[in-house]
Amino acid sequence: MMSFIIYFALIMIIPIWAQSKVKKTYKKYSQVPTSSSMSGAEVARKILDDNGLYDVSVEEVRGHLTDHYDPRSKVIRLSTDIFHGRSTAGAAVAAHEVGHAIQDAQDYAFLRFRSAMVPVASFGSNISIFLIIGGFLLGMAQLAFVGIIFFAAAVLFQLITLPVEFDASNRAMSQLVSTGVIRNDEERKTKKVLNAAAMTYVAGALVALAELLRFVFMFMGMNEE
Repeated sequence: MMSFIIYFALIMIIPIWAQSKVKKTYKKYSQVPTSSSMSGAEVARKILDDNGLYDVSVEEVRGHLTDHYDPRSKVIRLSTDIFHGRSTAGAAVAAHEVGHAIQDAQDYAFLRFRSAMVPVASFGSNISIFLIIGGFLLGMAQLAFVGIIFFAAAVLFQLITLPVEFDASNRAMSQLVSTGVIRNDEERKTKKVLNAAAMTYVAGALVALAELLRFVFMFMGMNEE
C-alpha cells in the first residue's frame, strides 16, 4: 500500500515540479534583456532569414507559453509575451521554435518520425486507458493487451519527442550566438531557460513510462492468476 502511495505521489509531483521550474525560470529571465534588445518576433525572423527560410512566417498567438512551430503551415506562432518581449527568455523560446523549423527544412529524422506518429499517438492516448481499465475489470486479457499496445505507442511518441526538443534547443543556442542575438557571456542564462523547458518533456516521458510499466506488471499478474 505504501509503495502504491509513493508511486502516485511521484507521478503527480514530478510534472508539477517541472512546470513550476519552467514558470519560475521564465519569470526570472523575462525580466533580463539581451544585449541586442530584439523582440522574440525579430529574433525568429532574423534566424529564419539567416538560414534561408524566407517561406516560414512568424505570427502572434494568444495564451501564455503557447509557442510552437506548425510544419504544415510553415508558421512559427509565438505567444504575446514572447512575440513582443525583448528578454533572454523571449529570445530563447523564439529561437527554440525556429530550431524546429530548421529541423523541418533539413528533414531531421526524429521530427519526421514524430510527425508520422501523431495520429497513432493521439488515438492511443485517448482510447488506451479505457481499453486497459475495461480489460482488467472484465477480466479480458486480450482487451487489456490491446490497450497497453496503444498506450505504448503514446509513450513512444513522448520518448521520440525528447531528442527532437533537445536538438531544437541546441540549434537555438548555436543560432543565437552565431547571429549575434546574444553574446557569449549570455549563453548561461539562455541555457537555463531552454533546460527548464526541456525538463517538462523529460518529466512527461518519465511519468508515461512509469505508467506503462505499471500496466505491464498488472497485465503479467493478471495472466498468472
